[in-house]
Amino acid sequence: MQTTNNRPSRSGSHTSGRRPFKSAGSQGGARSYGSSRGPSSYRGRRPTQGGARGPWRPSRSSRDANRGRGGRKMPTFDPSKFINTNPVDVSQEVYVSTNTFASFGLNGKLVETVTNLGMVTPTPIQDQIIPEILQGRDVIGLAETGTGKTAAFLLPLIEKTLKENQRLTLILAPTRELAIQIQEELRQLSKGFRLFSVTCVGGTNIRPQIYSLRRNNHFIIGTPGRVLDLIKRRAFSPEEVTTVVLDEADRMLDMGFIHDMKSILSSTPKDRETLFFSATMSPATKQLVTEFLRDPITVSVKKKDVTNSIAQDVVHYDGHGKFDTLAKLLADPECKRAIVFGAMKHSVEKLALELTACGVPAESIHGNKNHTQRQRALQKFKSGATPVLVATDVAARGIHVDDVTHVINYDLPNTFEDYVHRIGRTGRGSKKGKALTFVSSSARR
Repeated sequence: MQTTNNRPSRSGSHTSGRRPFKSAGSQGGARSYGSSRGPSSYRGRRPTQGGARGPWRPSRSSRDANRGRGGRKMPTFDPSKFINTNPVDVSQEVYVSTNTFASFGLNGKLVETVTNLGMVTPTPIQDQIIPEILQGRDVIGLAETGTGKTAAFLLPLIEKTLKENQRLTLILAPTRELAIQIQEELRQLSKGFRLFSVTCVGGTNIRPQIYSLRRNNHFIIGTPGRVLDLIKRRAFSPEEVTTVVLDEADRMLDMGFIHDMKSILSSTPKDRETLFFSATMSPATKQLVTEFLRDPITVSVKKKDVTNSIAQDVVHYDGHGKFDTLAKLLADPECKRAIVFGAMKHSVEKLALELTACGVPAESIHGNKNHTQRQRALQKFKSGATPVLVATDVAARGIHVDDVTHVINYDLPNTFEDYVHRIGRTGRGSKKGKALTFVSSSARR
């Protein structure tokens, strides 16, 4: 459903005459506000495999690495209720777009780039929200995963930046992986244009990011914790921001970024444009919208929480046969590319090693791995060199890989929302996928 209003466009309302953006830099020995928030700084005691052994409190760095605020929670839903063994061929569900990429009024070279990337017809979220962003409206975009929402905000923002070179867009994402993938898509779409961007994420050396921010940038893409660090270090001036994009805002709130997000938004101009993208609208996300968006227009193309293109089933296992059951599933020729979700960082690492040892090549990705290790594992999975990726929920929203045939919940997710985000790694766009959830046979008794 799409809601409209008659609020005047704010496009260019506060950018006129502004010089191209320059960072304030790290002048005069600017005060350091803590560490670079690497992934391993904890205050208090870590949770153990059996659950939290007493209270512990994560440092802000741990939020950048997607750690929770306690030990392993007990799942609050029954996955057997979501069995759907007959997925719909979504390629037959034809959406009739009212626009083409050319009719949006985009730069001709940008349209040519889109065509060369194989984007023929706008997806529903692109079709409905691009015109609103081009008009300078605040927007709320609600869409299922794999619907092309990244291009839905990047294309109009590239177009507006080409016309107003002094614009500065800040894009916030919940995980390093998602921030980097947004950066990669931005580079693809803006190829041939003199548009500059920098990625600012935790778990990496902050110095190169500070140095990059001293250049004239049009796009800053980062995770909330690291971006707030850089603001406090005076590495860049949020007062220069013209547009803020909150991508997967609900996930950022789930990860405990609420105070960082509010602090960042409060330091940007009140007449900025704010683009808010989310899969769900919880009470916390609604509060954020009310506080920081001005007369937003809502574009929702969500049909249901779980797309019909994903076959869902449970896999029952007995006693110590859980690993053997998994290895057998992964050896099936139909399982060409799979993401296996586990509950804890150390158990995910161990599982990947055990699978590799028994002849199933696997990589792992979790919060204890540094940025380089995570990117290397992700690249091997994307390239097909490794057909199996074992991951904690750090990957539930941060990984967008084409042609994932299977998602396997080796350990149960905590909530239904986590379940939705996990299985959304498959069945993307017009593709079909399969989601299997392991359930102990004792649970049936």
